[in-house]
Amino acid sequence: MEIEQQIWGATSEGEAVVLYTLRNAAGAEVRLCNVGAAVVSILVPDRDGHLADVALGYKDFRSYFGDPALCGKSIGRVAGCIAYGTMRIDGEEYRLDINGMAGHLNGGVKGFAGRLWESRVETNRVVMSLSSDDGDQGYPGNLQVEAAFDFDEDNALEITYIARTDRTTPVNMACNLLLNLGGEGSGSVLDHELRLDASTVLEADDRLIPTGKLLGVAGTPADFRSLRRLGEGVDSDFDRIRMLRGYDHFFPVDGWRQNILTEVGELRDARSGRRVEILSSQPGVTLYTGNRLGGGCPETKSGGRYRDYEGVAVVCQGYPDAVNRPEFPSPLLAPDGFYCQKTVYRFGTFR
Repeated sequence: MEIEQQIWGATSEGEAVVLYTLRNAAGAEVRLCNVGAAVVSILVPDRDGHLADVALGYKDFRSYFGDPALCGKSIGRVAGCIAYGTMRIDGEEYRLDINGMAGHLNGGVKGFAGRLWESRVETNRVVMSLSSDDGDQGYPGNLQVEAAFDFDEDNALEITYIARTDRTTPVNMACNLLLNLGGEGSGSVLDHELRLDASTVLEADDRLIPTGKLLGVAGTPADFRSLRRLGEGVDSDFDRIRMLRGYDHFFPVDGWRQNILTEVGELRDARSGRRVEILSSQPGVTLYTGNRLGGGCPETKSGGRYRDYEGVAVVCQGYPDAVNRPEFPSPLLAPDGFYCQKTVYRFGTFR
């Protein structure tokens, strides 16, 4: 594995923005940036061996600061929502920054996705680290986080998040990787086919706050237990799909076991023949079909502007609002604990 690093630019404070390229013997590559510990590009072959970048992203490093779509970014402390921006831990109530309709969303106004991480090369991987002080965005505890990125000769991208704290705090790290297997900038992903190992979907109310109820997907537009086109259900009235203009739903993974890497599902593009298998140790995934990509993304790598449905994210993460719902797998990390979650994207082809 070959790893290159170059200075992509500098912040107004003079801090270096670094671009890393991990390239295997076949010429496939992954590019990373230390703004938001982001995946900037993924260059993989189609069924005929032609390489294309399948990850959505931006032309300029400055666009990775404050972008609304969080393309490829590492989200934290907590991905998803914390209802009304309040939570209670060990009998003490905490009020978090409010930045979304549901309350506190994706770590707050100044979440991890918009920060410059420390970064380094460790043998055949890139590791990025971040310190979050006690009281950051309202969270308790000093938190130390690392994101490790590995890319192998079989075109598998592995992302591992680890964290430690000196005070009990919720942690739910996730990578918001938006994909278009036809190639970034090639148009809609609604013809992509998806399979998810999920027999239920988590219901949410009109503010997108989980109700706690799990809905069976059998016979509904949320049934991806076998390969199905994303576009088939985007205008359905089931579980607010029409209101959301597509999918933005959390699916618990069937058979999930704590700390065990398991298959989550598969995404395919029939035109290019590209496919990606997704494995994770997280208890669920959020499926997002790029419903609002056209709402102000910066200039893209291909020099245009993304339109709605030009990318899809299968975000491996913990349950939304889990800190307020004891029936969900707990997101709490104690001072004597160790947070470790892994997601693997295995890129390949099919005929």
